[in-house]
Amino acid sequence: MQNWLLPEYIQDMLPDEAWRVEQMRAQFLDLLRKHGYQLVVPPLLEYAESLLIDGSDDMDMRSFKLVDQLSGRTLALRADITPQTARIDAHLLNRQGVTRLCYAGSVLHTQPAGLTRTRELMQIGAELYGHGGLESDLEIQQLMLHSLALLGIRNVHLDLGHVGVFRALMSHTGLDKELESELFAALQSKDSAALQSLTHALDATLRNALLALPELYGNCAEVLARARKQLPKYAEIGTALDDLHSISSKLKPLVSDVGIDLADLRGYHYHSGMVFAAYHADSHDAIALGGRYDNLGKSFGRARAATGFSMDLRQLYRLLPAQAIKLGVCAPHLDDAALRDKIAQLRAAGEAVVVDLLGDATLRMELQCDRVLVLRDGSWQVVAL
Repeated sequence: MQNWLLPEYIQDMLPDEAWRVEQMRAQFLDLLRKHGYQLVVPPLLEYAESLLIDGSDDMDMRSFKLVDQLSGRTLALRADITPQTARIDAHLLNRQGVTRLCYAGSVLHTQPAGLTRTRELMQIGAELYGHGGLESDLEIQQLMLHSLALLGIRNVHLDLGHVGVFRALMSHTGLDKELESELFAALQSKDSAALQSLTHALDATLRNALLALPELYGNCAEVLARARKQLPKYAEIGTALDDLHSISSKLKPLVSDVGIDLADLRGYHYHSGMVFAAYHADSHDAIALGGRYDNLGKSFGRARAATGFSMDLRQLYRLLPAQAIKLGVCAPHLDDAALRDKIAQLRAAGEAVVVDLLGDATLRMELQCDRVLVLRDGSWQVVAL
Protein backbone atom coordinates (compact mmCIF):
# COMPACT_ATOMS: atom_id res chain seq x y z
CA MET A 1 0.00 0.00 0.00
CA GLN A 2 1.29 3.47 -0.90
CA ASN A 3 1.99 5.33 2.33
CA TRP A 4 1.07 8.72 0.86
CA LEU A 5 -2.59 7.77 0.41
CA LEU A 6 -5.11 9.19 2.86
CA PRO A 7 -8.08 7.38 4.46
CA GLU A 8 -11.39 7.54 2.63
CA TYR A 9 -13.22 10.86 2.93
CA ILE A 10 -10.11 12.55 4.34
CA GLN A 11 -8.52 15.18 2.10
CA ASP A 12 -5.69 17.66 2.15
CA MET A 13 -6.50 21.32 1.59
CA LEU A 14 -4.24 22.57 -1.17
CA PRO A 15 -3.13 26.23 -1.37
CA ASP A 16 -6.10 27.73 -3.27
CA GLU A 17 -8.67 26.16 -0.95
CA ALA A 18 -6.61 26.62 2.20
CA TRP A 19 -6.10 30.36 1.66
CA ARG A 20 -9.76 30.92 0.74
CA VAL A 21 -11.00 28.93 3.76
CA GLU A 22 -8.65 30.88 6.03
CA GLN A 23 -10.00 34.13 4.57
CA MET A 24 -13.56 32.96 5.23
CA ARG A 25 -12.66 31.99 8.79
CA ALA A 26 -11.19 35.44 9.46
CA GLN A 27 -14.25 37.19 7.96
CA PHE A 28 -16.61 35.09 10.06
CA LEU A 29 -14.76 35.64 13.32
CA ASP A 30 -14.49 39.38 12.68
CA LEU A 31 -18.27 39.56 12.14
CA LEU A 32 -18.85 37.65 15.37
CA ARG A 33 -16.43 39.88 17.28
CA LYS A 34 -18.38 42.94 16.15
CA HIS A 35 -21.56 41.37 17.56
CA GLY A 36 -19.97 40.78 20.97
CA TYR A 37 -19.10 37.09 20.59
CA GLN A 38 -15.92 35.95 22.32
CA LEU A 39 -13.60 33.39 20.75
CA VAL A 40 -12.87 30.08 22.49
CA VAL A 41 -10.53 27.31 21.30
CA PRO A 42 -11.39 23.99 22.99
CA PRO A 43 -9.06 20.97 22.69
CA LEU A 44 -9.41 18.47 19.86
CA LEU A 45 -9.93 15.57 22.27
CA GLU A 46 -11.43 15.15 25.73
CA TYR A 47 -12.66 12.38 27.97
CA ALA A 48 -15.42 10.66 26.04
CA GLU A 49 -18.14 11.34 28.61
CA SER A 50 -17.63 15.11 28.18
CA LEU A 51 -18.16 14.97 24.42
CA LEU A 52 -20.86 12.30 24.07
CA ILE A 53 -24.17 14.02 24.79
CA ASP A 54 -26.44 12.06 27.11
CA GLY A 55 -28.96 10.00 25.19
CA SER A 56 -27.46 10.76 21.78
CA ASP A 57 -26.54 7.51 20.03
CA ASP A 58 -25.82 9.58 16.92
CA MET A 59 -23.02 11.52 18.63
CA ASP A 60 -21.58 8.30 20.02
CA MET A 61 -21.51 6.69 16.56
CA ARG A 62 -19.91 9.75 14.97
CA SER A 63 -17.01 9.97 17.43
CA PHE A 64 -13.59 8.36 17.11
CA LYS A 65 -12.45 6.92 20.46
CA LEU A 66 -9.10 5.87 21.87
CA VAL A 67 -7.55 4.94 25.22
CA ASP A 68 -5.53 7.55 27.10
CA GLN A 69 -2.15 6.01 27.92
CA LEU A 70 -1.76 8.34 30.91
CA SER A 71 -5.06 7.71 32.69
CA GLY A 72 -6.39 4.56 31.07
CA ARG A 73 -9.70 6.34 30.42
CA THR A 74 -11.50 6.54 27.08
CA LEU A 75 -10.88 9.69 25.07
CA ALA A 76 -12.90 10.91 22.09
CA LEU A 77 -11.98 13.17 19.20
CA ARG A 78 -14.63 15.84 19.02
CA ALA A 79 -17.38 15.41 16.43
CA ASP A 80 -19.02 18.71 17.40
CA ILE A 81 -17.69 21.77 19.23
CA THR A 82 -21.07 22.75 20.73
CA PRO A 83 -20.78 20.45 23.81
CA GLN A 84 -17.35 21.93 24.49
CA THR A 85 -18.65 25.50 24.47
CA ALA A 86 -21.47 24.42 26.81
CA ARG A 87 -18.84 23.00 29.20
CA ILE A 88 -16.80 26.22 29.00
CA ASP A 89 -19.89 28.34 29.70
CA ALA A 90 -21.00 26.11 32.57
CA HIS A 91 -17.75 25.84 34.49
CA LEU A 92 -14.81 27.85 33.19
CA LEU A 93 -16.59 31.16 32.63
CA ASN A 94 -19.47 30.55 35.06
CA ARG A 95 -21.20 33.82 34.22
CA GLN A 96 -24.68 34.58 35.45
CA GLY A 97 -25.86 36.74 32.56
CA VAL A 98 -25.85 36.32 28.78
CA THR A 99 -22.66 34.80 27.34
CA ARG A 100 -21.86 34.86 23.62
CA LEU A 101 -19.15 32.49 22.37
CA CYS A 102 -17.77 31.64 18.92
CA TYR A 103 -15.27 29.12 17.62
CA ALA A 104 -13.52 27.79 14.51
CA GLY A 105 -11.77 24.43 14.43
CA SER A 106 -11.57 20.94 12.99
CA VAL A 107 -13.98 18.18 13.98
CA LEU A 108 -13.77 14.52 12.97
CA HIS A 109 -16.58 12.12 12.04
CA THR A 110 -16.35 8.35 11.80
CA GLN A 111 -18.65 8.46 8.76
CA PRO A 112 -19.18 11.25 6.20
CA ALA A 113 -22.43 13.18 6.57
CA GLY A 114 -23.03 13.04 2.80
CA LEU A 115 -21.71 11.53 -0.42
CA THR A 116 -19.50 14.52 -1.19
CA ARG A 117 -18.56 15.44 2.39
CA THR A 118 -15.26 15.03 4.19
CA ARG A 119 -14.87 13.32 7.57
CA GLU A 120 -12.73 16.23 8.77
CA LEU A 121 -14.87 19.36 8.88
CA MET A 122 -13.73 22.92 9.54
CA GLN A 123 -16.55 23.83 11.90
CA ILE A 124 -17.35 27.44 12.70
CA GLY A 125 -20.22 28.55 14.88
CA ALA A 126 -21.72 30.79 17.51
CA GLU A 127 -23.51 29.97 20.75
CA LEU A 128 -25.60 32.21 23.01
CA TYR A 129 -26.13 31.21 26.67
CA GLY A 130 -28.29 32.61 29.44
CA HIS A 131 -31.38 33.75 27.51
CA GLY A 132 -34.41 31.59 26.74
CA GLY A 133 -36.59 34.00 24.78
CA LEU A 134 -37.32 34.36 21.09
CA GLU A 135 -35.00 37.36 20.95
CA SER A 136 -31.93 35.11 21.25
CA ASP A 137 -33.32 32.61 18.73
CA LEU A 138 -33.78 35.48 16.29
CA GLU A 139 -30.30 36.90 16.97
CA ILE A 140 -28.62 33.57 16.26
CA GLN A 141 -30.62 32.92 13.09
CA GLN A 142 -30.03 36.42 11.76
CA LEU A 143 -26.33 36.09 12.54
CA MET A 144 -26.16 32.81 10.62
CA LEU A 145 -27.79 34.42 7.57
CA HIS A 146 -25.51 37.47 7.78
CA SER A 147 -22.51 35.11 7.99
CA LEU A 148 -23.53 33.20 4.87
CA ALA A 149 -24.07 36.44 2.95
CA LEU A 150 -20.70 37.80 4.10
CA LEU A 151 -18.94 34.63 2.95
CA GLY A 152 -20.54 34.96 -0.49
CA ILE A 153 -23.32 32.35 -0.21
CA ARG A 154 -26.44 33.67 -1.97
CA ASN A 155 -29.98 32.38 -2.62
CA VAL A 156 -30.29 30.54 0.68
CA HIS A 157 -33.45 28.64 1.65
CA LEU A 158 -34.15 28.40 5.39
CA ASP A 159 -36.27 25.70 7.03
CA LEU A 160 -37.58 26.20 10.57
CA GLY A 161 -38.77 23.40 12.81
CA HIS A 162 -39.60 22.86 16.47
CA VAL A 163 -38.84 19.70 18.42
CA GLY A 164 -41.38 20.87 21.01
CA VAL A 165 -44.19 19.63 18.75
CA PHE A 166 -42.97 16.01 18.79
CA ARG A 167 -42.01 16.26 22.47
CA ALA A 168 -45.53 17.46 23.32
CA LEU A 169 -47.09 14.52 21.46
CA MET A 170 -44.82 12.10 23.34
CA SER A 171 -45.34 13.66 26.77
CA HIS A 172 -49.12 13.49 26.51
CA THR A 173 -49.13 9.77 25.69
CA GLY A 174 -46.50 8.14 27.89
CA LEU A 175 -45.12 5.86 25.15
CA ASP A 176 -42.14 3.69 26.02
CA LYS A 177 -38.70 4.96 25.00
CA GLU A 178 -38.14 2.23 22.43
CA LEU A 179 -41.28 3.11 20.48
CA GLU A 180 -40.49 6.81 20.82
CA SER A 181 -37.04 6.21 19.30
CA GLU A 182 -38.54 4.23 16.42
CA LEU A 183 -41.09 6.98 15.75
CA PHE A 184 -38.32 9.57 15.86
CA ALA A 185 -36.26 7.64 13.29
CA ALA A 186 -39.25 7.20 10.98
CA LEU A 187 -40.12 10.89 11.15
CA GLN A 188 -36.55 12.02 10.60
CA SER A 189 -36.32 9.91 7.44
CA LYS A 190 -39.92 10.79 6.48
CA ASP A 191 -40.67 7.06 6.16
CA SER A 192 -44.46 7.07 5.82
CA ALA A 193 -44.69 3.27 5.54
CA ALA A 194 -42.82 2.79 8.82
CA LEU A 195 -44.98 5.45 10.48
CA GLN A 196 -48.14 3.67 9.34
CA SER A 197 -46.91 0.44 10.90
CA LEU A 198 -45.60 1.97 14.14
CA THR A 199 -48.77 4.01 14.79
CA HIS A 200 -51.26 1.26 13.89
CA ALA A 201 -52.22 0.51 17.52
CA LEU A 202 -52.02 4.07 18.86
CA ASP A 203 -54.84 6.37 19.87
CA ALA A 204 -56.46 7.95 16.80
CA THR A 205 -55.57 11.51 17.85
CA LEU A 206 -51.90 10.68 18.31
CA ARG A 207 -51.77 8.48 15.22
CA ASN A 208 -53.26 11.16 12.97
CA ALA A 209 -50.91 13.81 14.37
CA LEU A 210 -47.81 11.68 13.82
CA LEU A 211 -48.87 10.76 10.29
CA ALA A 212 -49.47 14.44 9.54
CA LEU A 213 -46.00 15.64 10.62
CA PRO A 214 -44.07 14.54 7.48
CA GLU A 215 -46.62 16.38 5.34
CA LEU A 216 -46.32 19.58 7.35
CA TYR A 217 -43.50 20.90 5.22
CA GLY A 218 -43.28 23.89 2.88
CA ASN A 219 -44.59 27.44 2.77
CA CYS A 220 -44.73 29.02 6.25
CA ALA A 221 -48.25 30.41 6.23
CA GLU A 222 -49.77 27.35 4.58
CA VAL A 223 -48.00 24.80 6.80
CA LEU A 224 -48.75 26.63 10.04
CA ALA A 225 -52.42 26.95 9.08
CA ARG A 226 -52.65 23.20 8.36
CA ALA A 227 -50.76 22.38 11.56
CA ARG A 228 -53.27 24.28 13.68
CA LYS A 229 -56.07 22.21 12.14
CA GLN A 230 -54.42 18.79 12.12
CA LEU A 231 -52.49 18.72 15.40
CA PRO A 232 -53.96 18.39 18.92
CA LYS A 233 -54.74 21.62 20.76
CA TYR A 234 -51.98 21.13 23.31
CA ALA A 235 -50.66 24.36 24.82
CA GLU A 236 -47.05 23.44 24.03
CA ILE A 237 -47.88 22.88 20.35
CA GLY A 238 -49.75 26.16 20.12
CA THR A 239 -46.81 28.02 21.63
CA ALA A 240 -44.37 26.32 19.23
CA LEU A 241 -46.48 27.26 16.21
CA ASP A 242 -46.82 30.85 17.44
CA ASP A 243 -43.04 31.08 17.86
CA LEU A 244 -42.43 29.75 14.36
CA HIS A 245 -44.83 32.30 12.90
CA SER A 246 -43.19 35.15 14.80
CA ILE A 247 -39.63 34.22 13.84
CA SER A 248 -40.38 33.43 10.18
CA SER A 249 -41.99 36.83 9.62
CA LYS A 250 -38.90 38.59 11.01
CA LEU A 251 -36.43 36.57 8.91
CA LYS A 252 -38.02 37.04 5.48
CA PRO A 253 -36.12 40.26 4.66
CA LEU A 254 -32.81 38.40 5.09
CA VAL A 255 -33.42 35.20 3.15
CA SER A 256 -34.84 34.34 -0.26
CA ASP A 257 -37.19 31.67 1.08
CA VAL A 258 -38.37 30.55 4.55
CA GLY A 259 -40.16 27.25 5.03
CA ILE A 260 -41.45 25.08 7.86
CA ASP A 261 -40.56 21.42 8.44
CA LEU A 262 -42.27 19.95 11.51
CA ALA A 263 -40.72 16.52 10.95
CA ASP A 264 -37.17 17.88 11.20
CA LEU A 265 -35.99 16.36 14.47
CA ARG A 266 -32.25 16.67 13.82
CA GLY A 267 -30.52 16.81 17.19
CA TYR A 268 -33.74 15.79 18.95
CA HIS A 269 -31.87 14.18 21.85
CA TYR A 270 -30.39 17.48 22.96
CA HIS A 271 -32.38 20.20 21.17
CA SER A 272 -35.23 21.56 23.23
CA GLY A 273 -37.04 24.09 21.04
CA MET A 274 -36.78 25.78 17.68
CA VAL A 275 -34.36 24.24 15.16
CA PHE A 276 -33.31 25.52 11.75
CA ALA A 277 -31.36 24.49 8.67
CA ALA A 278 -30.10 26.52 5.71
CA TYR A 279 -30.00 25.00 2.22
CA HIS A 280 -28.50 25.91 -1.13
CA ALA A 281 -29.38 24.61 -4.59
CA ASP A 282 -25.80 23.43 -5.20
CA SER A 283 -25.58 21.30 -2.04
CA HIS A 284 -27.27 17.97 -1.31
CA ASP A 285 -26.97 18.61 2.44
CA ALA A 286 -27.84 21.50 4.73
CA ILE A 287 -25.10 24.13 4.68
CA ALA A 288 -25.78 25.44 8.20
CA LEU A 289 -27.61 23.97 11.19
CA GLY A 290 -28.69 25.17 14.59
CA GLY A 291 -31.30 25.36 17.27
CA ARG A 292 -32.13 25.73 20.93
CA TYR A 293 -30.62 23.27 23.42
CA ASP A 294 -31.55 24.45 26.92
CA ASN A 295 -30.95 21.04 28.55
CA LEU A 296 -27.40 20.34 27.35
CA GLY A 297 -25.78 22.11 30.31
CA LYS A 298 -27.22 19.51 32.68
CA SER A 299 -24.49 17.12 31.53
CA PHE A 300 -21.98 19.54 33.07
CA GLY A 301 -23.96 20.22 36.24
CA ARG A 302 -25.29 23.65 35.27
CA ALA A 303 -28.26 23.92 32.94
CA ARG A 304 -28.41 27.16 30.97
CA ALA A 305 -30.74 28.41 28.26
CA ALA A 306 -28.80 28.09 25.02
CA THR A 307 -29.11 28.44 21.26
CA GLY A 308 -26.55 28.44 18.45
CA PHE A 309 -25.56 27.43 14.94
CA SER A 310 -22.62 25.87 13.12
CA MET A 311 -21.32 25.53 9.55
CA ASP A 312 -18.54 23.69 7.74
CA LEU A 313 -16.20 26.06 5.91
CA ARG A 314 -14.95 23.31 3.60
CA GLN A 315 -18.51 22.63 2.45
CA LEU A 316 -19.20 26.35 1.96
CA TYR A 317 -15.99 26.80 -0.04
CA ARG A 318 -17.33 24.43 -2.70
CA LEU A 319 -20.36 26.68 -3.20
CA LEU A 320 -18.34 29.79 -3.98
CA PRO A 321 -17.56 30.93 -7.53
CA ALA A 322 -13.98 30.52 -8.66
CA GLN A 323 -11.83 33.43 -7.57
CA ALA A 324 -8.92 34.83 -9.54
CA ILE A 325 -5.69 34.26 -7.67
CA LYS A 326 -3.62 37.37 -7.04
CA LEU A 327 -0.12 36.49 -8.22
CA GLY A 328 3.04 37.83 -6.69
CA VAL A 329 6.36 39.36 -7.67
CA CYS A 330 9.43 37.22 -8.29
CA ALA A 331 12.71 38.58 -6.89
CA PRO A 332 16.22 37.38 -7.74
CA HIS A 333 18.32 35.77 -5.01
CA LEU A 334 21.03 38.42 -4.56
CA ASP A 335 22.88 39.99 -1.64
CA ASP A 336 21.84 43.52 -2.51
CA ALA A 337 20.74 46.14 0.06
CA ALA A 338 18.67 48.11 -2.47
CA LEU A 339 16.91 44.91 -3.53
CA ARG A 340 16.12 44.04 0.07
CA ASP A 341 14.69 47.53 0.61
CA LYS A 342 12.51 47.23 -2.51
CA ILE A 343 11.21 43.82 -1.41
CA ALA A 344 10.36 45.21 2.03
CA GLN A 345 8.49 48.15 0.47
CA LEU A 346 6.45 45.87 -1.77
CA ARG A 347 5.55 43.53 1.10
CA ALA A 348 4.58 46.48 3.30
CA ALA A 349 2.22 47.55 0.50
CA GLY A 350 0.55 44.14 0.55
CA GLU A 351 2.35 42.45 -2.33
CA ALA A 352 3.60 38.87 -2.17
CA VAL A 353 7.27 38.83 -3.09
CA VAL A 354 8.89 35.44 -3.64
CA VAL A 355 12.65 35.07 -3.75
CA ASP A 356 13.64 32.80 -6.63
CA LEU A 357 16.24 30.60 -4.98
CA LEU A 358 16.82 28.43 -8.07
CA GLY A 359 16.91 31.24 -10.61
CA ASP A 360 15.24 29.05 -13.23
CA ALA A 361 12.92 31.20 -15.38
CA THR A 362 11.01 28.15 -16.60
CA LEU A 363 9.82 27.44 -13.04
CA ARG A 364 8.58 30.93 -12.17
CA MET A 365 4.90 30.05 -12.64
CA GLU A 366 5.29 27.48 -9.85
CA LEU A 367 6.14 30.42 -7.60
CA GLN A 368 2.70 31.93 -8.41
CA CYS A 369 4.23 35.13 -9.81
CA ASP A 370 3.26 37.21 -12.84
CA ARG A 371 5.84 39.99 -12.34
CA VAL A 372 9.55 40.13 -11.68
CA LEU A 373 11.96 42.59 -10.08
CA VAL A 374 14.67 43.75 -12.50
CA LEU A 375 17.47 46.26 -12.13
CA ARG A 376 16.97 49.14 -14.60
CA ASP A 377 18.72 52.50 -14.68
CA GLY A 378 20.21 51.84 -11.26
CA SER A 379 16.93 50.98 -9.45
CA TRP A 380 14.87 47.86 -8.88
CA GLN A 381 11.60 47.94 -10.83
CA VAL A 382 8.58 45.63 -11.13
CA VAL A 383 8.13 44.31 -14.65
CA ALA A 384 5.37 42.08 -16.00
CA LEU A 385 6.43 38.60 -17.07
